[in-house]
Amino acid sequence: MKFRCAIGIWKQFCSGLTVVVLSGMVICKVPSLGMSDVGIPSKLSCTRKTIILRPWMTCVSFWFSLTPLIYLCFYQVHQDVIRQLVDLIGITSIMEVLVRLVGADDHMYPNFMDVMQWLADSNLLEMIVDKLSPSSPSEVHANAAETLCAITRNAPSALAAKLSSPSFVARIFGHALEVSQSKSALVHSLSVCISLLDPKRAAIFPLANSFRSQHLYDPPIYVNPETVGAMLPKLGDLLMLLNVSSDERVLPTSYGKLRPPLGKHRLKIVEFIAVLLKTGNEVAEKELISSGTIERVLDLFFEYPFNNSLHHHVESIILSCLESKNYAIIDHLLRDCNLVGKILQADKNPAIPGDSNQPTLPAARRFAPRAGYLGHVTRISNKLVQLGHGNSHIQAFLQVGLASCLWLTTQVSV
Repeated sequence: MKFRCAIGIWKQFCSGLTVVVLSGMVICKVPSLGMSDVGIPSKLSCTRKTIILRPWMTCVSFWFSLTPLIYLCFYQVHQDVIRQLVDLIGITSIMEVLVRLVGADDHMYPNFMDVMQWLADSNLLEMIVDKLSPSSPSEVHANAAETLCAITRNAPSALAAKLSSPSFVARIFGHALEVSQSKSALVHSLSVCISLLDPKRAAIFPLANSFRSQHLYDPPIYVNPETVGAMLPKLGDLLMLLNVSSDERVLPTSYGKLRPPLGKHRLKIVEFIAVLLKTGNEVAEKELISSGTIERVLDLFFEYPFNNSLHHHVESIILSCLESKNYAIIDHLLRDCNLVGKILQADKNPAIPGDSNQPTLPAARRFAPRAGYLGHVTRISNKLVQLGHGNSHIQAFLQVGLASCLWLTTQVSV
């Protein structure tokens, strides 16, 4: 009875709603809302479309939230409408409609699992992922990534399972690593990958993530090994992007110059590595060791002494390594990366070195400023001592490191 009633409402609604494409115009008519025809040339920029569509789409977003089943029935019959919505995903109001469609609020659909399966069987996901291509503008990247992150937060579902499959992970990384002057595709594609590894992370503000990384040490996150495995072949390409030697940009700052600045894309790569390590996947740990990624990230920590966000992510990487059950990654961090030696060196020389070969060059002044990472170094040191009390393996490295430091101090004084 309820189903027949819903179908009756749907037929009445569809008689008053038309969305078609005619001569390059997206024509929308919603008489039941007391609205006239709206025509938007499909070749308009997203900014102009937003100005034209904002009042109409705000109404549609609100109406969709009240009658999701009616809209869903309409989409099932007129599937071309979904393609038109995805084409306009750069408009925030359209993105909000798509987020509701993919089930960001699972209480919208009484038959939630069936709806997600129908969406998974359609080509909706392929269309949204393809919007991460570098050929799309940055606002399209941002809204497409937000829609995909909403899907990951709604796991488990058929749509989330499809997105986390190896083929889709490879597709996302393919867009991320396409050669482009703009790094927007890389940043937002990695945001989706981070959300696949830790869905809760995308649901809170970045500042809250930093606060959480300072004070709470989360247990490892379980992720499907196939999802992680699909990401590992691209680690080498990401590591190449962490190389700043070929970047000739210069950014003047209050304390000197950055040559070059770290950039959002490199910061996002470091964040991705931090979340990847939190999964506790041994294959990922082995790949990060062999590629030299952990060593490079640790070098960035000291090369950019005032990038607080970078320091938070690198601290998280160090803690994940130290708390790992895999002794190989602990040995790599303490021996190959010389973590203890670098901590002791930072404590001995807290001021920024005036090395012209380093990315951070202090301004000419009487006294060089103190590095901004010393608080993080203190927390890492305290964690090392704490873990050393219960881990003889770490304790042995600490003793060797302190003995070497004492010997060097004695030699210098002599």
